[in-house]
Amino acid sequence: MTNAPDWLQIHHGHAPLIVSFPHTGTELPASRVGHFVSPWLARRDADWWVHELYTFAKAMGATTVRTAISRSLIDVNRDPSGVSLYPGQNTTGLCPLTTFDNQPLYRAGHEPDDAEIQYRRETWFDPYHAALAREIARLRAQHDTVVVYDAHSIRSLIPHLFDGELPQFNIGSAGPSGAPDTSCDNALTDVVENLCAMSGMSHVRNGRFKGGWITRHYSNTANGVHTLQMELGCRGYMHEPAPEDVDEHSWPTPYDPEHASPVRNTLQQVLGACLEFATRRNA
Repeated sequence: MTNAPDWLQIHHGHAPLIVSFPHTGTELPASRVGHFVSPWLARRDADWWVHELYTFAKAMGATTVRTAISRSLIDVNRDPSGVSLYPGQNTTGLCPLTTFDNQPLYRAGHEPDDAEIQYRRETWFDPYHAALAREIARLRAQHDTVVVYDAHSIRSLIPHLFDGELPQFNIGSAGPSGAPDTSCDNALTDVVENLCAMSGMSHVRNGRFKGGWITRHYSNTANGVHTLQMELGCRGYMHEPAPEDVDEHSWPTPYDPEHASPVRNTLQQVLGACLEFATRRNA
């Protein structure tokens, strides 16, 4: 296998399932950290503890791909061309200039210019996607069907991004609400949605989060690659302060295994369904 840099963490499984963790990183290079308003602000919007929530994935035989670099430096789940994934809605870009609450991330005059964005692409974005593409190709050589599952979370209440409280489970298959799925077979999303419904917790299919660039870019159902994004409300596995109380002293709160148990149990069933879907297609 190709040697990966320290910030790029890859576990090579052999089951027809890849779990991607594009937003759990919090590392900021020493040469860039002073450009931000504060290190805390540059780390605040991470998908906190999500890679810990899914520790069972490796035991299932899944491959995992994770970047330890903060999404504030460069977001590996955004279209590198700069095209918005959610036209007409507030969102963040490839090298975001603001937080989820629309606060400036950078000190005045330290925002990344075109040359800096290109450097960040070549240094962190491109290697992540080269690794993900390589793992998809490796597993497709062994299996006719592979599922790529993109794992995310976000604070449940962010008025700048969405109204009200976000559902606990947000299933994204790159399709309009109520329409056929685009990034994967409807049969897979049907089972995942049913498992989320059976949990008794709130869920939505292709609601505010329909799947980011990873879900949309790597989907190739005609050639056996089915992709799915799961966005979680953080409240399911950690304790969230009210939006007005989110500060350097209150966020993030620790991962709470006992509190997380119901969500984790459902996620384990969801990954099991992804694996069963691919395995049946490979029979």
